[in-house]
Amino acid sequence: EVGDDWNISEAWVEEMRQHPTWNAQIVGGYASYWVYQHLGNLPPEELQSDDLYNEVKDSEDAWPILRDFAYGTHRVPDGTRWSYHRDLGNTRLLMMDSRGGRVLEEGRRSMVDADEWAWISEKATGGFDHLLIGTSLPLLLGPAMHHLQGWDERLSSGTWGERAARWAEGFRRSQDLDHWASFHDSFAAMVGLIQALASGEKGDPPSTIVVISGDVHHGYLAEATLENNAKSRVYQAVCSPLRNALPNKKSYLQDHSWTRPAGLVARLLARLAGVPEEPLTWRLTHDAAFFDNQIATLEIEERGATITFEKAVLDDSNEPALEKLYQHRLA
Repeated sequence: EVGDDWNISEAWVEEMRQHPTWNAQIVGGYASYWVYQHLGNLPPEELQSDDLYNEVKDSEDAWPILRDFAYGTHRVPDGTRWSYHRDLGNTRLLMMDSRGGRVLEEGRRSMVDADEWAWISEKATGGFDHLLIGTSLPLLLGPAMHHLQGWDERLSSGTWGERAARWAEGFRRSQDLDHWASFHDSFAAMVGLIQALASGEKGDPPSTIVVISGDVHHGYLAEATLENNAKSRVYQAVCSPLRNALPNKKSYLQDHSWTRPAGLVARLLARLAGVPEEPLTWRLTHDAAFFDNQIATLEIEERGATITFEKAVLDDSNEPALEKLYQHRLA
């Protein structure tokens, strides 16, 4: 991550571009990611046909090539796809970029550009036992936090006037409100895609559709209920391992965002600001979110799947060990 607020809004990007060190920082970030992460993400056959990879491989000094690519990608993210997919037996893993390829122009804010979304829609298909959708930012937050982010996005766009927009932009940055709910059109498109998959519109529906995420410094498992006839079980699984502990105030907000009173208040604010109704509901499958150093393991066996959360502890001999927090049969 280049910075805590990276690509949170159009205004933030414009401000950062005024800093004398920003170009070097963002170019270094993109180039490093391409070398140390992106190349390993791509399937071998896709890598071999990648024009940039072949140009870098054949060059004696690849830095000017990577520098120009990174700078251009930062300035005009359209056309650069960081998302990828892998098929693991009869399970498809679809990993989505939810940071570098954002469209930030007010009025057309989107997690990814139109070309990348078309690619994602094409690869998100039925015919698999399970579909795993990886996005570092959770699609489904606690309902109150979800509605709060949608409300803030509307205010930041000027729905309640310029003064409210300036306040909302500052609030967005201070509270890191840049998840899917802060890109409502993309959220609605993703839910629509999941609905199409779960109902069989894109081929035989998977047994489960699991959105897997991290980022939010805690963990939880939520199950979603779609409006229409869904034949797949739909979940949001979140685990931030070896997490940076949230400040007490933010931990309180995240924990209480799952409570009914907070959800109702935030939902009312969102509706007053013009945020449309969500075509699904979701709830935790357990009592409360996990604020531990934890890992989650997803085990798949044919059409069945089980997720297990474990936290780091010291055993009786003062040695590090894992202790089971929670286990749930997904299907």
